[in-house]
Amino acid sequence: MRFILLAALSAIFSLTGRAQYVEKERDDTIRLFATTPFDSVAARSALAKGSCSIKGVAFTKPRTPYGFKAPLAPRIYADRITVLLFPVTPYLLDYLEVKKKENPKRLKFAYIDPVAWRYRYEAITNSVGEFTFPGLKPGKYYLEAILPWNSTGYHDQYTGSGYDSYGGTTNYYQRQYYNIGHYDKLYEFVDIGGDGEMVKIKLK
Repeated sequence: MRFILLAALSAIFSLTGRAQYVEKERDDTIRLFATTPFDSVAARSALAKGSCSIKGVAFTKPRTPYGFKAPLAPRIYADRITVLLFPVTPYLLDYLEVKKKENPKRLKFAYIDPVAWRYRYEAITNSVGEFTFPGLKPGKYYLEAILPWNSTGYHDQYTGSGYDSYGGTTNYYQRQYYNIGHYDKLYEFVDIGGDGEMVKIKLK
């Protein structure tokens, strides 16, 4: 019986291999690209060593059930996350505008030029969100990071009804706990005016 089954499977695979037409997999992804050419010479010059620095603290605030950040809630500090720094170029500004059109639900995604992606600096925050970019030149920079955090809570879920000892109806509920993961995008444009300047920022 086992031999017959193996022979049948072998015949099916052989027929598939001899098919004249094989349907291609669908790719419904809409890829968005900036149209401004990237100037690698200008970007390299902008990232040359200088005497300036950026010192910052990265954090976010919890959101209300309506999606707004709660202004009076305690900060959630970035704990050892990566902060990216890019020199502000015409290409980068174009890319950031294109990225606003992203819509993952409709499979629309913006893609950065691989060459432009290489012209960046990275910093790692400490456990209270502090980070530093030293050795920068005067100029304009764009900083970005993704801060993950979790929210927890509970709600009482209706499980049914019954009669109490007085003949009335009693509704029963069971407490359900939840844990939701969030990923907040933090970003800021920073302008360094002169040599030796240290700029302090809040990345939120």
